[in-house]
Amino acid sequence: MAATIKDVARLAGVSQSSVSRALAAPERVRPETRERVERAVARLGYHPSRIARGLSTGRTGTIGFVVPDIANPFFPGIVKAAQRRSREFGLSVLLADSDEDPAIEMDLIRTLTKQVDGFVLCAPRAGDDDLRAVCDDIPVVLLNRRVGQLPSIIFDNADGVRQALAHLAALGHRRVAYVAGPRTSWVNRERLRAVRSVAAAMRLEVVEAGNVSPDFEGGVAGADLVLAASVTAVIAYNDMIGLGLISRFGARGVRVPDDVSIIGFDDIPASALVSPALSTVSQPKDRCGRAGIDLLTDLLNERGRAGGARTPLPTRLIVRASTGPVP
Repeated sequence: MAATIKDVARLAGVSQSSVSRALAAPERVRPETRERVERAVARLGYHPSRIARGLSTGRTGTIGFVVPDIANPFFPGIVKAAQRRSREFGLSVLLADSDEDPAIEMDLIRTLTKQVDGFVLCAPRAGDDDLRAVCDDIPVVLLNRRVGQLPSIIFDNADGVRQALAHLAALGHRRVAYVAGPRTSWVNRERLRAVRSVAAAMRLEVVEAGNVSPDFEGGVAGADLVLAASVTAVIAYNDMIGLGLISRFGARGVRVPDDVSIIGFDDIPASALVSPALSTVSQPKDRCGRAGIDLLTDLLNERGRAGGARTPLPTRLIVRASTGPVP
């Protein structure tokens, strides 16, 4: 027979209300009481009812996690890390896909608000004002997006671009294309801004191609624009676009990297499996997912209510077979 809160209280020598406080708000009970309750819980194998705990704390024990496109191989790594970290806090994750549509994204948030304790919004496409309004109503953490001082975890896009352009410059490339992603993507705007500033400092000429969809088909569509620009190297908004570029170049008889070098972003698993393997800028997806959950739990427990953006997570260039010396 499963242990009850009454059993825990009897073994710990405290009241049932003290057990409830020790489990739901441990900072509100004396350390010695908390330790006695924890020992009793461990000995009895007690698991509190989530429904009962929700009624007593006003919490659902669930967080909403919204991504723009779960089919994009970049996001599952972040989601899996976030789910693992959530389980450590006794939280469930309700996953939703906005299909790259800001309006759908906001509808999802409004629909789920009463069902969750807070949100992690991964690379949200909604406008800054809409995201600020959401944060006024419920704890929210942004991943791969910065909006003023809202709580966020981001990657160091500028340094990733610098590493990519420095690599191409060292190979002798002087005219480089950037195949841009969605206009609604904050990350795309950040990378484009970095490409412009870093290329100017390195005295490289940049041709901007796009915007294209952030998938394989987008890369195929952008390839002809790149070839018409007569560049010797390309930086793609993400690896999926990079893979599309490789495919279309091959169909047109353009050799990679003999004729054109390509660098992607994200280091998805497929980038190492194609031929030639795609050089890419890697981002610590696991670390991002864990950090997002840590930050949200801090907000839920009123530690760090002011939020604010953390130090950007580092990026790292991975050189593979798709980059080579200028023809």
